[in-house]
Amino acid sequence: MYYIKNERNGEEIYDPSWNLAAEYYLLEQLKLDEPILFFYINGPSIIVGKNQNTRAEVNREYCEEHGIKIVRRKSGGGAVYHDYGNICFCFITEDDGNSFRRFKKFTDPVIEALHKMGVDGAELQGRNDLMINGKKFSGNAMYSKNGRMTAHGTLMFDVDLDVTTKALRPKKEKLASKGIKSVRKRVTNIKPYLPEENQDMTIHEFRSTLIKNIFDVKSVEEAKQYVLSDEDWEGIKKYHDEFTGNDDWNFGKNPDYQLIKEARTPAGQVEFQFDISNEKISDLKIYGDFFGLGEISDVEQALIGLPYTEEALLEAFKNMDVNHYFGATTAEELAHIIK
Repeated sequence: MYYIKNERNGEEIYDPSWNLAAEYYLLEQLKLDEPILFFYINGPSIIVGKNQNTRAEVNREYCEEHGIKIVRRKSGGGAVYHDYGNICFCFITEDDGNSFRRFKKFTDPVIEALHKMGVDGAELQGRNDLMINGKKFSGNAMYSKNGRMTAHGTLMFDVDLDVTTKALRPKKEKLASKGIKSVRKRVTNIKPYLPEENQDMTIHEFRSTLIKNIFDVKSVEEAKQYVLSDEDWEGIKKYHDEFTGNDDWNFGKNPDYQLIKEARTPAGQVEFQFDISNEKISDLKIYGDFFGLGEISDVEQALIGLPYTEEALLEAFKNMDVNHYFGATTAEELAHIIK
C-alpha cells in the first residue's frame, strides 16, 4: 500500500476543495500497482454528501460569517464539519465487487491503530460510525467509479464541537432515530481518551502515529510513498474546477418545490421534493444521506411524468434496482414515503 501526502512543492494543502479534488483524481485517474492511503487535514469546512440539499443541511449564514467553506463530496452519507483538529483518511483500491458498503474492512486498520495508541474503546457501530462510549468520533462514506472505489472517513481528534452544532442543521428525524436530541451530545473527540502521556499530542503528531501503526513502521519515511507530481496537480485542478471548487456542484440548483416528503429508511434519510401539475410529477429532486452506487438523477428522470400516487411510485420502484440507487431499502418503503 502507498501513502500519499497532500503536498505541493513541499507545502501541505488545507483547502477542502483541493483535498477532495485530489482524492477523486487519485481514485479515477492515478493507477498504481497497490492500494492507496491518503491522509489530509482540512481547514474549517462543511462537507456535504452527494445527494444532500446543501441549503437544508448547512447554516450558510453562520459559515459565511466565520469563513467556513462548504464543499460537496461525490459519496453519499451526511454532512460533517471539519477543522484543523480533524483528520480525513481515504483508502483507494480496486472494486472487487464485494467491498462496497463493507465499512468494517476499511475501518478495522484505523481502529487497530487507535487501540495501539491506548484508545481501547474505539469500535465500529451501526452502519458507518466509529464510536467511543456511545459517542461518534468518525463518520465514513464510500464512492465507486470505473472499477475502483474509495472508502473515506473522518477522525475527530480535537475538533471545536461548539462550532459543529452552529454550522450544521441536522434533521430532527435523523436525531430522533438515534435516540438523542442534539449533535453536541452524540459526538466526541479522540484526544480525551488518549493516555495521559499523549495529551499534548498535536494533530500532525497524531497523524504520524496513525500512519506508523497502520504501516507497521518506526517512522513515516519508512512507509511506501508516492509523491504527487506537477502533472498530477494539473489533473487535480480539473476536478477542482469542475466539481469541488464550483458553486454549481457544491450548492446545486435547489428551486422551491410544492411538496416535500421525507422519511428514515433502513438505507438512511430519503427526501423527495416534488412539483405536482395535473396530479402528475412535473419535477423532482431526491436528497438524503443514503449510500447508492447509481446516479440518483436516473431515478428522478424515471419518476417525472408519473401520477403522484403511491401505487404509481411503487410500480416504478419495482422496475428498478432500488438497492443500487439507495442501498438497503425496498420499493415498498420508498413508495410509502409519499403517504
